[in-house]
Amino acid sequence: MVISQPPDISLALVNDYPVVVEGIARMLEDHPRLHVVELDSGHRLARHADIVLYDAFAARDRGRDDVRCLLENPLCDKVVMYTWHTGAPQVEEALSLGMHGCLSKELSASDLADSLIRVHDGELVVSPEVVREEIKVPDWPGRPEGLSAREAEVIALITQGLTNDDIARTCYLSINSVKSYIRSAYRKMGVERRSQAVLWGVTHGMDPRDQQGHTVSF
Repeated sequence: MVISQPPDISLALVNDYPVVVEGIARMLEDHPRLHVVELDSGHRLARHADIVLYDAFAARDRGRDDVRCLLENPLCDKVVMYTWHTGAPQVEEALSLGMHGCLSKELSASDLADSLIRVHDGELVVSPEVVREEIKVPDWPGRPEGLSAREAEVIALITQGLTNDDIARTCYLSINSVKSYIRSAYRKMGVERRSQAVLWGVTHGMDPRDQQGHTVSF
């Protein structure tokens, strides 16, 4: 008779947006070795985690401070970046902060889990996959209204008051790419001006200041 072993790797998921961390939790909930012990949209972990998966969606520059706080937190053994932006400069910055891996949102659920297990086992794991817009990822604010993950991140940053240049720098995009995402997002949102986009973003959960910071333990 085969006796199943309980999950042995505890995982905390961190992002400003509850819908993001809850989506990742659903993505990994049936894995035999990974146990999601906490969803945190306020960056205040309440219990120990072997690995913290930090989702960089709309993190702005202060995301670096969030990462440093997590790395210094005795409740966090290892911290891994989870992001669309996995080019060489982005990966170098993540690793220079002391993170234990940088994983692309291109990864399937099984590949993401395998990468996290490798990090737990002591490997520095980087997956700079080429991003394709059609790849399915767990969830993001604005998805029900038809925004792609990239469009939603740009609108979330606009809602937070960033300029196009700020967004390009934060997301490691060209200014032309930022403008393209803005144009396509505006069409889907039915807005024409930045002030309208900000109002739309606020009313559709794009402002992390309006999110209730919460910690959920399992």
